[in-house]
Amino acid sequence: MISYRLLAVLLATLSALGPFSIDTYLPAFPEMGQSLGATPLQVQQTLTAYLLPFAIMTLWHGALSDALGRRRVILWALALFGLASVGCTLATSIEQLWFFRALQGMTAGAGIVVGRAVVRDVFQGAEAQRLMAHVAIMFALAPAIAPIIGGWLHVAFGWRSIFLFLVLATALLLAACWRWLPETLAPETRQPLHPGYLMGAYRAVLTSPGFLSASLAISFNFLGFFIYVMSAPVFLMQHLGRSETEFYWLFGPAMAGLMGGSWISGHLAGRITPRATALAGYVLMGLGAAINLAVSFGLPPGIPWSVVHLLVYNVGMAMAMPCLTLMALDLFPRQRGLAASCQTFLQAGMNTVAAALLAPLLWDTTRHLALGSTLLLALGLACTLLHLGLPRRTPAI
Repeated sequence: MISYRLLAVLLATLSALGPFSIDTYLPAFPEMGQSLGATPLQVQQTLTAYLLPFAIMTLWHGALSDALGRRRVILWALALFGLASVGCTLATSIEQLWFFRALQGMTAGAGIVVGRAVVRDVFQGAEAQRLMAHVAIMFALAPAIAPIIGGWLHVAFGWRSIFLFLVLATALLLAACWRWLPETLAPETRQPLHPGYLMGAYRAVLTSPGFLSASLAISFNFLGFFIYVMSAPVFLMQHLGRSETEFYWLFGPAMAGLMGGSWISGHLAGRITPRATALAGYVLMGLGAAINLAVSFGLPPGIPWSVVHLLVYNVGMAMAMPCLTLMALDLFPRQRGLAASCQTFLQAGMNTVAAALLAPLLWDTTRHLALGSTLLLALGLACTLLHLGLPRRTPAI
């Protein structure tokens, strides 16, 4: 049987593949545009080309793993992601890059979707919250180091080396999962891929007020931070005057906050209720939003005061996220993979809208970004309060 620590590392690395695919190449946007003869907006749309298929396919990763097993879906997804990364490395036009980024998006979400189901296959209650939090601690390292690695590779070897790095990293992860990742879903508990069953299951999950409120809360909370990720080239290089090798000014405090909040959530598991942990997280997210507004409206953009809020906000977000995730998945104990798919689909779909529409509308000033982030937090809090006020029921599907 795989050890707790090794399972946490594998699940964290699988979950980090998606964020790594987003953040690593951000510092290379200007050079990519020049190399491929593309406008800044066309280069920005490589994010949308990735995120839209990512969102759509997350609806299927979990259902496939419910029917075929967790391990098989993860191994195939990693192999296909590696091939798509080869295509990105060799792309000679922006249209080719859009195509292969879309293929990356179709497969990158399997790790985070199936990984959440694996956690609930193996552990229950406080142990599940603790593992989810420990996974999140290591998962948070990816967005912190991804743009730094991407910036170094871009400066030393050019933008194509970033995608070559993803090819090599995926090959190593595939070998590790082949060697150590166990199958956690017994054959007798698997669910059919029958269209009628799937339509009924998806309908039950996506119309459940409890599931939707908890999942939308996660999505809105995350978007309060994610709009800064999508705006990173403008926020850092234009507003704050940083270079392509200094993206750590954004991702450093943000990921330190995620790691700290995840550690706190894991430490509190079994000591106080998930409800209390989530509400404490909102107190810190509110404090981070208040700092952001005060700095954005009271001081000129600059380092370090314009990024302090990311540390505080993300501590609170990471405290609440494992609790809200389990609250949603526990409503569907027999369809955890499918429920995890629906949860990730909602978040990925909203991330796609943010990348394509919301971030470009807000990134012209730091004040607009601060106001947008605060509004998203308010929507997340409203969804959480709605979820906590609903009667506790487990749908029978």
